Amino acid sequence: MVSARPWSHRPSLIDGSLMPNRKTNRSPADALTYDAVGATRPAKNQWSAEITGLRSWSRTVAIGYGDRDWHTAADAVLRWGVKRHSGFTVTPCGSAGEHVASGAEYLITTGFGPFKVREPVRVVAVVDTPDRCGFAYGTLPGHPVCGEEAFIVHRSPGGTVTLTIRSLTRAAPHHPWRLLFPVLLLAQQLFRRRYTRALTSQQATTP
Repeated sequence: MVSARPWSHRPSLIDGSLMPNRKTNRSPADALTYDAVGATRPAKNQWSAEITGLRSWSRTVAIGYGDRDWHTAADAVLRWGVKRHSGFTVTPCGSAGEHVASGAEYLITTGFGPFKVREPVRVVAVVDTPDRCGFAYGTLPGHPVCGEEAFIVHRSPGGTVTLTIRSLTRAAPHHPWRLLFPVLLLAQQLFRRRYTRALTSQQATTP
């Protein structure tokens, strides 16, 4: 049995609105590698995908129904369940925890044998409300692409649980893999198919 989430005991929303990178005490090398930070707008039902220089993609699929599926999906998405159940390893960096938080950084890895793709990212927006949970992360230097991706689960008034995936992508101009960007796009299509099934598969194995 999945226990109810105590939404009343936490801030209802952290919305990553469209904004330029802000100056912090980080070095320039630690800046996000794109300008439209928060453009995937995980807290919003609608988003503008017309971002100059970035390929946009979005899909929404039904993944369950009722309170049990909702609580399972909501908990999973905020713990990187979509990525982890799609074959990625997600490692928290610094003080980051397993549960996503705005500003937390992670290293995402995937690959076979000695061939690994390493993707440093930072969470740029989080939404956690009784009917909508998810987050967006942006790319840091060293990532083979530039852009942002968001995973959001939503519960309709009728009880249907859906997963929405939003993505904005372009080749990283100075990454050694930039000439292989078409290959990365093909791999991206494969993983997107896995994303749409990731939380459904997890719910099927949850007692």
